[in-house]
Amino acid sequence: MVANTMVCVIRVSVLVLLLFLFLSPANAIRFLPAKTRDGVDESGIEIDLGLQFSEAPEYRNEPRCPVSSGEEEGSVSVCDPVLIHIAMTIDVEYLRGSMAAVHSILKHASCPDNIFFHFIASNSNSVNPDIFPRIVKSVFPSLNFRVYAFDDSSVKNLISSSIRPALENPLNYARTYLADLLDGCVDRVIYLDSDVVVVDDIQKLWRTNLIGSRVIGAPVYCHANFTKYFSDEFWSDEELSGVFAGKNPCYFNTGVMVMDLGRWREGQYTKKIERWMKIQKERRIYELGSLPPFLLVFGEEVQGIDHRWNQHGLGGDNVVSSCRRLHPGPVSLMHWSGKEKPWKRIDGGKPCPVDHLWAPYDLLRSRQQMEQLLISSYSL
Repeated sequence: MVANTMVCVIRVSVLVLLLFLFLSPANAIRFLPAKTRDGVDESGIEIDLGLQFSEAPEYRNEPRCPVSSGEEEGSVSVCDPVLIHIAMTIDVEYLRGSMAAVHSILKHASCPDNIFFHFIASNSNSVNPDIFPRIVKSVFPSLNFRVYAFDDSSVKNLISSSIRPALENPLNYARTYLADLLDGCVDRVIYLDSDVVVVDDIQKLWRTNLIGSRVIGAPVYCHANFTKYFSDEFWSDEELSGVFAGKNPCYFNTGVMVMDLGRWREGQYTKKIERWMKIQKERRIYELGSLPPFLLVFGEEVQGIDHRWNQHGLGGDNVVSSCRRLHPGPVSLMHWSGKEKPWKRIDGGKPCPVDHLWAPYDLLRSRQQMEQLLISSYSL
C-alpha cells in the first residue's frame, strides 16, 4: 500500500514538473549568469533563449583513429597534434543552426573524438557569452570545445552598412580575427558558417593541401563576373582597382575555408583586411559585408577545393526570398547562405525542398517530443 502510494506521488511529481516546464514561459533554456559586467550585477537576471534541445547521440572514434594524448585522462589539450580544429561563431539567432551543424559533422566523422570546436561568441551586453558553454555541454556532453569572447568594439567602427542588415553583425567579421583569438599552437583551422550541414567525413576537408605560400583554401569560381562585387567608384579608380591588375581573381564564399593560421599571422592578414575596411568606410566601394575584403586581399591566391565542399546559396538571394536546388554533382557540405534559413522556413510552414535535407540534424526539441515526454512520464 505504501509502495503504491509512493509510486503515485512520484508520477504526479514528475508530471507536474514536466507540465510546468512545457506549458509555462520557462519552456526554454534558462540560465542565471553569476557575473558582473560593466559594473552591473547580472547575477539576478534570468536569460530566456526560448529553446530546448535534445541531447545528441554519442559518436565515437573508429578503431583506426589516432589516439589523443589526453584521451585516457579524460581531457584533450587544444595543442594535441591529432586534433582537427573547426571554428564557428555562436549566438542566439543562429544557435539552432550551430547545433545542427555540429551534429552533422560528428555524425559523419570517422574520428569525432579528435575534433575540437572553437566557438566565437560576442561579448555584447545583450547576452552573456558564459551561457554558451553550458548549452553546448548539455547538447554534446563529450564534445571537445572552447568558447571565446569576441570583442565587438574591435571591429564595430570598421563595419559599414550592407545589402542585408544581418551582414553587419560584428560576428560576421570574427573569421578575420581567428589567428588572434585561438591559441598560438593552433596553426590550421576549418572555418564554417552556422548555416551549414556536413554530409561527409570532415577529415577529407582537413587534409586539403595549401600549396606553396597559400593561406586559405575554398571552392573557387574563377569565371565569376567580378565587376558586380565592387562599385563603379572602385573600378574607376586605378589605384584601387589596380589590386587586380595582371591577375585572374576568383570568387569564393568565406563561409567554408581551410585556413593556415601560421601563415596568416606571419603575413599579418588581419591588418590587410582591416585596411580595405577602412577604405570602404571612406569611399563605399562594395555592398556585401565581410566578403569583399577577402576577395581584395587574396584575389587569385586561394587554394581551390572541390565544389562539393560548399553547395552554397541554398538560402536564396540576399534580398528576395527564393527556393534553390542543389548544384549538379556530388555533395559533401550544404550551405544555406542567403536571406532565408532552413529552420525559419520550416517553422513558418513554408520550407523549400532542400530544407528537408537540413531537418534530420535539427536537435531542437519539438512540441510532439515534449508531449511524448509527458505521456511516458505518466506511464512510469
